[in-house]
Amino acid sequence: MSETQESTLRLVQAATDAMTDGMVERFATTGGNALEVLDRLNDDDTKDAIMNTIDRLTELQRSGALDTLFDVVILMHGLRSAMTDSMVERLVIWAETMINNVANEHLAEFAGETVDAMHEAAVETAAHKSSGGLISTISMLSKPETQQAIKFMMNFACKMQKNVSDSQGLTNE
Repeated sequence: MSETQESTLRLVQAATDAMTDGMVERFATTGGNALEVLDRLNDDDTKDAIMNTIDRLTELQRSGALDTLFDVVILMHGLRSAMTDSMVERLVIWAETMINNVANEHLAEFAGETVDAMHEAAVETAAHKSSGGLISTISMLSKPETQQAIKFMMNFACKMQKNVSDSQGLTNE
């Protein structure tokens, strides 16, 4: 036997002597798990999913989006870590309040009626060509429906301004 073979034999013998039963068991478990993963790669759906994931990761890397993706994950983790239970509870209450205030039947009906009115007004306005000029404008202003529309818009603007002023007064206190 050559000296190299003897060295190799001694190295194998030393490794065998040094290995405990626990180490052998871990190697066997690791090998079994590795074979299970390789066996799952034989499934066409799993193989397609992994190949697609690799392709998409390559696209993300080429576009620079992979760094952005990981930055977003880190940000989300930081937010989750920073949020207390009371913060989460307040966010849920706020979201529920917003949904209850915005997503109700009356508001949906009002929004639908508003869209219908705007559409009808746009169609009628487009169908009627104005002659233009100062006399035509004065004539239009003398009509009761024009005066009522102007009064409505003025009332609406005043109420909006009052509501905004009142809400700012409440927040500044």
